[in-house]
Amino acid sequence: MGRRRQVTVDNISSGADEEPPFSPYRTPHHEVDHTAEPTNDPLAIRLEQLILGADRRYTPFQAARTAGVSMELASRFWRAMGFPDIGQAKALTEADVLALRRLAGLVEAGLLSEPMAVQVARSTGQTTARLAEWQIDSFLAGLTEPPEPGMTRTEVTYPLVELLLPELEEFLRYVWRRQLAAATGRVVQAADDEEMVDRRLAVGFADLVGFTRLTRRLEEEELGELVEAFETTCADLVAAHGGRLIKTLGDEVLYAADDAGTAAEIALRLIETMSNDETMPELRVGIAFGTVTTRMGDVFGTTVNLASRLTSIAPKDTVLVDGALAEELGRHGDAPVSESEAAAETERAEKDGEEPPVYRFALQPMWQRPVRGLGVVEPWLLTRRTT
Repeated sequence: MGRRRQVTVDNISSGADEEPPFSPYRTPHHEVDHTAEPTNDPLAIRLEQLILGADRRYTPFQAARTAGVSMELASRFWRAMGFPDIGQAKALTEADVLALRRLAGLVEAGLLSEPMAVQVARSTGQTTARLAEWQIDSFLAGLTEPPEPGMTRTEVTYPLVELLLPELEEFLRYVWRRQLAAATGRVVQAADDEEMVDRRLAVGFADLVGFTRLTRRLEEEELGELVEAFETTCADLVAAHGGRLIKTLGDEVLYAADDAGTAAEIALRLIETMSNDETMPELRVGIAFGTVTTRMGDVFGTTVNLASRLTSIAPKDTVLVDGALAEELGRHGDAPVSESEAAAETERAEKDGEEPPVYRFALQPMWQRPVRGLGVVEPWLLTRRTT
């Protein structure tokens, strides 16, 4: 599909078979008004036909008209999905027409508003674009090494894609359904309708210490391997202990959890795992608890900003949390409200012949300090309780 100049609805609803001339319109300052010619490479076209399951048949205007969608709306969908402008090249297929018809049908049926349909197109396009790039760069590139002397990579690519495509497609569908079921379950368990949108979560940032210095010292391949190992380790630990990896930023990961205890456990596991790996730099983690806004799989708001600031001031190999998370840990019995109170409870239990309370974590208040954009905060040092 292509990003292209908008054509007014009046021009495209006249019923004429000819494609209307482009109407001049003002290009936003952040966009570049240009078109990209579709490739004419024979192998690329064969691969495209294999993957899409259809031949090139339509120009963008013809595809929009066949789908019964205005060119203006089609352009919005195509741009949202991240495809380049292709002018009036005949490069679209029946699948493109069907996709337009489906999105427009959801709007017409009142199941989605038009802005929401565009957001669906954008979030799907961004997510799958990253997945496709990874699969080509890190997966197919390695598998298409010519198995015999004299063979080229292009000669290997087509039969390999032909074999992999149906399996990868089915696996992608399975993972998506699993993730959708998990996300839906979390939302419907929210305490009220308002919390379905603006939810109370624990948000954590984990950041590699001294990463900028490492970029000057390591070769590109070594740096790539380190980042991949870091992201893989974080993703595995976050998932294994019940959190959700929101995004990775090279030397930093952002994760979320529904409760404070899960977020705290993940943070300490990350510190413990990384400190036992001699190839990894030191790590620091900041966690905050509170209301966040979720959009397109990401999280936003003051709670996220606070977690980021706590990470930036945390000493190496430590976890800093905000007061709200410390309070949550105390409320659920994961950490004592204060060490003096914990000692008193233990003394009372022993005196009465009862089992003393057992806590997973220890909290130590740190000096209050101003945090840029957030005023004065009192961080708490989170550690694992040994007694």
